[in-house]
Amino acid sequence: MSRRRKPQADSRGFTLIELMVVVALIAIASTIAVLALRDPAAARLDREASRLAALLESARAESRALGVPVHWVPMVDAGSGAALGFRFVGLPDPEKRPAGWLEAEPLAVQAYADTPAGYASTRALVLGPEPVIGAQRIVLRLGDRQLVLSTDGLGPFSISADAAGSP
Repeated sequence: MSRRRKPQADSRGFTLIELMVVVALIAIASTIAVLALRDPAAARLDREASRLAALLESARAESRALGVPVHWVPMVDAGSGAALGFRFVGLPDPEKRPAGWLEAEPLAVQAYADTPAGYASTRALVLGPEPVIGAQRIVLRLGDRQLVLSTDGLGPFSISADAAGSP
């Protein structure tokens, strides 16, 4: 007599291959999530640079419209060299203008103006009233990151990550 085998009951659980595929998908998703996260210092530096470029351009336009000389002056702490804030000298209603950074932690700031011998450190940037103001740049530093705001004197202030050409 031949014995008939009973069909095996459906297997329960997951196979090793299925588990490995799930683990691989989780690893890929977590890697993408980690790479998408941005360094908070770099994000802050970008925000501050964009805001400062907009403020410089608005002060420059207002200087030309009013016909008054305007200077951007960073308020630097003598001990640390960090800029606690800044001010626009020459514009009316200085108390209504932004005079500080978005966050309390100060940024290291160095301003440069173009001279016949190259860029030289300066305490203030000239923003007008002349339409051509001369090449100028500001180097913003936060931790080990830095950004440069620069103008050729005719165009607007633009942001770059490269500080090439600054002393």
